[in-house]
Amino acid sequence: MNSGSDPVIIPEPEAQGGSARPIDIALLASVFVIAACGLLYELAAGALASYVLGDSVLQFSTIIGTYLFAMGVGSWLSRYFERQLPAHFLRIELMVALAGGSLPAILFLANAYTPGAFRMLLYGMVLLVGTLVGLEIPLVMRILKRNVQLKDLVSQVLTFDYLGALAVSIAFPLLLVPQLGLVRTGLLFGFMNAAVAIWALWLFRKELRRFRSHAAACALVLLALLAGLLGADHITRFAEDKFYQDRIVLSSATPYQRIVVTHGKLGFRLYLNGNLQFAERDEYRYHEALVHPAMAAQGAPRRVAVLGGGDGMAVREVLKYPSVESVTLVELDPAMTDLFSRHPMLTGLNGGALSDPRVKVVNADAFQWLQAGADMFDVIIVDFPDPTNFAVGKLFTNSFYALLDQRLSASGYAVIQTTSPLIARKSFWTVVQTIESVGLAATPYHAHVPSFGEWGFVIASRRPWRMPGTLPRGLRFLSTDSMGLMFDFPLDMSRVPAQVNRLSNQVLVHTYEREWGEVAH
Repeated sequence: MNSGSDPVIIPEPEAQGGSARPIDIALLASVFVIAACGLLYELAAGALASYVLGDSVLQFSTIIGTYLFAMGVGSWLSRYFERQLPAHFLRIELMVALAGGSLPAILFLANAYTPGAFRMLLYGMVLLVGTLVGLEIPLVMRILKRNVQLKDLVSQVLTFDYLGALAVSIAFPLLLVPQLGLVRTGLLFGFMNAAVAIWALWLFRKELRRFRSHAAACALVLLALLAGLLGADHITRFAEDKFYQDRIVLSSATPYQRIVVTHGKLGFRLYLNGNLQFAERDEYRYHEALVHPAMAAQGAPRRVAVLGGGDGMAVREVLKYPSVESVTLVELDPAMTDLFSRHPMLTGLNGGALSDPRVKVVNADAFQWLQAGADMFDVIIVDFPDPTNFAVGKLFTNSFYALLDQRLSASGYAVIQTTSPLIARKSFWTVVQTIESVGLAATPYHAHVPSFGEWGFVIASRRPWRMPGTLPRGLRFLSTDSMGLMFDFPLDMSRVPAQVNRLSNQVLVHTYEREWGEVAH
């Protein structure tokens, strides 16, 4: 006989068949919600790790592994919850709501104020949230077991669990992050976990001891999440202002990256996933060095392709040649080309290049675009970010350069930005070796860009590169007299043995991470 203070719980071993009760339907619906929330927190942690730590494949792999391990721990711990299951379930939902919902905000702030502790905090929170999420489903199943047969119980719970995961896996990159950002998305799904707790509070109101205490806890969690949601913009701005130092004038989260534009004493700066892409004060050095050695050497280029470079700076330099009839800009992220073709502050930087009638913008993956198209080009400018992960690393492989070769006219030149030959020496010469492996002549050179230091480029062609006799008027950095100096490599940047970067191994990503990691530490 139960004591008067204990809730009445129907014995678990035998469950009778029959139609589902409203309470069971409600619990199955909650499975959908908590599965969606659980996966959302996992994806948010992986996205933040890739933003801050780079190498998205490594970060998502380790985050997913840690999260699944923690869920296993939570499932194992659920065996110790024997009585008052609805009360335990309610408490766990509130803890998941707080820990999971605040995860992106806490990690954003940690990266700005205590970057050295970011990795430890990241995995600590992943372990905590994963363990709590691992407790949820076993408790729901044990509550449902009172009235649902085992064969129906497992199939129904897993069905709703997988459906919730599917829904959020599609919505996360296509809707949630682009429209709400990571901080708001986390807090919104924290609200959903809290809503499940409130639902449980109502469903099991007759079984719960200390009903008022549970109700007060639900109210406090909701208020905390609401405060976070109302202050989400302030949290993001507070963290990013500290991280970027200069005032943020534009920020956007897209399915591909986080775009941030800052403005300070030295002008505008563009960051993608926290990595500097250009600084207004010296971007002309980078873009003149990238574009003109190949363009001027070609003689009279008519058809030009720019791969990457959605900011339009390289296109601006290309349009200085009167022979140019068409420029095809291939940029994966439409948000980049939209910002730099419409926003007054940014169109001033590229001289309105993306609005020129000769320019055609194609928002597509450059690898797939090269595979699909048949157009030939006199000059191809390759201006991708550094190979910090495998998604970008594929654009530095022999497979990519073989495709590039197919789209280059017989007298044409391609030029590739190729990281720093001083800081990432082996990475630089790996690109040279990879270009040569597909039968193209590689002509490496370098230029000093104060914001980046010594920076490298490689011209790829079927015919030998020749020093141009003339350059467009109005350049601020390059001249025919000084250009030759860029092709001389001192001893500390001279060639070293390197492997070919292939799709099957992507050695460049690992080499790049190691060399730049040594500088960071």
